[in-house]
Amino acid sequence: MKIFKDAQIDLTCLQSKTIAMIGYGNQGRPHALNLRDSGLQVTVGLRPGSSKRQTAEQEDFSVLTIPEAVSKSDVLMMMVPDDQMGQIYASEIAPYLKPGSYLGFCHGMAIHAGWVVPDAGVNVFLLAPKAQGRGVRNRYLEGSGVPGLVAIHQNPSGDTLDIALAYGKAIGCGRAGILETTFAQETETDLFSEQTILCGGLTQLIKTGFEVLVEAGYSPEVAYFECLYEVKLIADLLQEGGISYMREKISSTARFGDILKGQTVIDAHVKASMQQVLNEIQSGRFSALFLEEAQAGYPLARSRFYEDFEHPIEETGRWLRQQKIL
Repeated sequence: MKIFKDAQIDLTCLQSKTIAMIGYGNQGRPHALNLRDSGLQVTVGLRPGSSKRQTAEQEDFSVLTIPEAVSKSDVLMMMVPDDQMGQIYASEIAPYLKPGSYLGFCHGMAIHAGWVVPDAGVNVFLLAPKAQGRGVRNRYLEGSGVPGLVAIHQNPSGDTLDIALAYGKAIGCGRAGILETTFAQETETDLFSEQTILCGGLTQLIKTGFEVLVEAGYSPEVAYFECLYEVKLIADLLQEGGISYMREKISSTARFGDILKGQTVIDAHVKASMQQVLNEIQSGRFSALFLEEAQAGYPLARSRFYEDFEHPIEETGRWLRQQKIL
C-alpha cells in the first residue's frame, strides 16, 4: 500500500483553483478553515435557510447557493449527510457541474452505493481523514495532522490523484501520511468498524458491563467509572502504541485478566456476528436499509436514541457531571 507524505505532495496544482465546500458541518467547516489557512481559495455552498450560513459568514467565507458554488468552482467537496447526497447531487449539482471538474468526497458511501453517479467527464476522488472534524482542525492548528485515505474513482483529466493529494496536504493529512485505497474498501471497512467496534459494539459492551455490575448489587457510580469512564485511558494507550504497548502499560492484574478472559467475552459467536454484519455491508443490504430509514425520518434511530438516553448508565453520567466529578 502506498503512503504519501507532505514532502512528496505538490500543493501548486490547487493554488489556482477555487474549492467549493458543499456543507459546513462536522467535516466541512474544519476542512474549509484548514484549506484557507493553507493559502487556498474556498467558498461555501449551502441551501437557503441553512443553520450553518451565519457561522460560515462570521468566519469570512463567501456563502453561495449550491448551484452558484458549483458553477464558480473547480473542485467540489461533498460534505452533506450521506442520505441527502443523491438528491442534492441530482437536483443542485449535476446540472451545473462542468466537464473536467473535480468532485471530492470524505466518505465513499454515496459513490459505492450508486446514489451519486457522476458523468464520465467528471474527475472523482476520495480524501478521508481518519478523525472527526474537530480532530482534523485541532491537529492542523497544533502543527501536526491526522492520517488520511485517498482513492480515485474517475480520472478523465489524468491528474486527479495530484489534486486529491494536494487537498489532503492542505488539510493536514500529509503531515501524518495519506494511504492509497479504493472507494469500496474505505466504505465497507468504515461502516464495519462503526457498527461492530467503534460505535455499535463499544456502546453495547459498555452498557452490558454496567448492567451486569449494577444487577449484581454494585454502585452505579462505581460501575460507570469502571465500564465507561476508563475506556478513554485504554483507548489512548492503544492509539499510542497498539495492543502490546497497552498491555505493557497496565497492571499485571489487568494484563492477566485481559489475556485470560477477553476471548471468553468476545468469542467465536461474536466473530460470526461480525462476519454477518460485513456480509450485509458488502451485499448492499445495509445501504438499502439506511436509505429506507432516512427516507422514513429515522424512526428506529430516534426510538433507540431516546431509549438509550434514559438508560441508567446515561442517568448516572449526568449525575456525576452535575457533581463536577467528570
